[in-house]
Amino acid sequence: MAVVAAGLLAATGWAAFAPIEAASREELFEIPKGTWARRMSGDPVEILPSEVRLTLGLRDVLHLRNLDDVPQVFGPALMMPGQSFQLPFEVASSYQFACTAHASGQMTVVVEPRPETPWARLRWRGLELWKAKPWR
Repeated sequence: MAVVAAGLLAATGWAAFAPIEAASREELFEIPKGTWARRMSGDPVEILPSEVRLTLGLRDVLHLRNLDDVPQVFGPALMMPGQSFQLPFEVASSYQFACTAHASGQMTVVVEPRPETPWARLRWRGLELWKAKPWR
């Protein structure tokens, strides 16, 4: 029992104090082929989340790829079929964008500050683990 508790304490200490690094600063979302046709046929398809969460310095570039047959609008960008759009963020805040890939026509991007304190790093790692759901 003491060995398990020590192992858990060591893992928690590492998660709180070790620097956080990300393999890529991009968060990629793809608009699949046929999205517009499905929406026009009445299918309330939701291919992108209504809210995207990014973290400054770790994953702070939103990358959208339009694989559909028609142009899509995201914020100030018109993405033609086959095109990609990368939007880097430099300020932690909440941003609203027009988005034709959403039935609502809008998407929110929440950019959180880089987790600098041990508790913030522990929270960030826990949320990343929850998003990845490796236990599935």
